[in-house]
Amino acid sequence: MLEKMMNLAMEEALKAYKHNEVPIGCVIVKNDKIIAKGHNNREKQHNILGHAEVMTIKKASKKLKTWKLDDCIMYVTLKPCSMCESIIKQSRIKEVYYILDKLDFKNEYSKTTFTKTSNEYNYDLILKEFFNNKRRQKQKDML
Repeated sequence: MLEKMMNLAMEEALKAYKHNEVPIGCVIVKNDKIIAKGHNNREKQHNILGHAEVMTIKKASKKLKTWKLDDCIMYVTLKPCSMCESIIKQSRIKEVYYILDKLDFKNEYSKTTFTKTSNEYNYDLILKEFFNNKRRQKQKDML
């Protein structure tokens, strides 16, 4: 199974390569069934989120009609970047298999600064209230 899925991920990477995209391919499987395949398309779509993993997660979520990809397994050609890794975790994918850790490219990205501001907006209270309401609703639904 692993070899078959990695071969499919490689086929997707080659599709990206043919379209002058970074050659990364991805496959998502659930219960030994292919749910979605995808590859990088940032250049074609003019979209920074056009990573293979994100595209494939979007397809899988649409097909399964849920963003919760529990029990799904991802096969990807390159170890996911930090953005994709976070999205993978948020989507609850169970396992990720990849071929290559990374290539040593010169980091040409701009250096972005992140600064935490004050909480004068009481944003923490809004978030707490939102999730408390969700928990209460879930408990009601279980009764």
